[in-house]
Amino acid sequence: MKLSVVATAALGDDVLEVVFRHPRRPALPAPEPGSHVDLHLPDGRVRQYSLCGDPDDDGTYTIAVRRERGGRGGSAWIHDHLVPGALVPVSAPRNHFPLATEARHHVLVAGGIGITPIAAMAQHLARRGSSFELHYCARGQAHAPLLERLRVVCGERLQTWFSQGPQPRRLDLSRFDAAPPPGTHLYACGPARLLDALGAATTRWPRDAVHMERFEPLADGDFVPEPFEVQLASSGAVLDVPAGRSLLDVLREHGFMLPSSCGIGVCGTCECGFRIPGEGSVIHRDVVLAPGDRDRRLMPCVSRGRGRLVIDL
Repeated sequence: MKLSVVATAALGDDVLEVVFRHPRRPALPAPEPGSHVDLHLPDGRVRQYSLCGDPDDDGTYTIAVRRERGGRGGSAWIHDHLVPGALVPVSAPRNHFPLATEARHHVLVAGGIGITPIAAMAQHLARRGSSFELHYCARGQAHAPLLERLRVVCGERLQTWFSQGPQPRRLDLSRFDAAPPPGTHLYACGPARLLDALGAATTRWPRDAVHMERFEPLADGDFVPEPFEVQLASSGAVLDVPAGRSLLDVLREHGFMLPSSCGIGVCGTCECGFRIPGEGSVIHRDVVLAPGDRDRRLMPCVSRGRGRLVIDL
């Protein structure tokens, strides 16, 4: 969809909020809490941004983008070029970070700009009277976009953890050490160090009760890729994947034009299914798939195999 920028606002600490609307249609494809959209930039790059607005509002999409000084250039282009009236191709929402419908209590944790999908979740839960709490970690109030809105939405359910200022304090990870009450689910989004710490603190939680969304690719600089084989379930054809090429590249070379956006395992666009015969195994190198999905799904842009995999396309 080619959407029009109808409003922008500076949220402090180099964060720009952008609101999109369709120039002709009154309603957009409805988002879910935790959804993200793809922005297609003029040079062909595609970037993913979480929707941080009210998920019950299907008339607009809202994102908040921090200018990344050492990034790949997408955030700088958005800050420099997205002004009211600009037209940008935007995808329909996709959701790899959904709320658990069976949860009795939701624990939301955000670090910095990771508040974007968490803010949509909080608005959704608050409107429905659901049980939840929100822990917002940042250096200080000036570095916490959407804070004032969330104070109105959440009230006493919001706890802030500011590492700088007159009374600095960091998130107390010991609160997550014990197994939670039945039906409690945790959702976290933010920098890798926060998510890694939460992962270490929640080892007693059920595996499917901890949900994380990462903006950064897997840090595995010591990984050495090896060649492997894939067999296409539809035809039985066997393809060789060399050590220096991705499974996605090989599939495209043979006419399977799987969609892809990030190419680094963070967006989930190229997801496909697999089966493992014999001694084959999958080396998951994405940061998108939930633990319960890793026995049947993979991201061919980054994930690899040992032995032979059977791919369902």
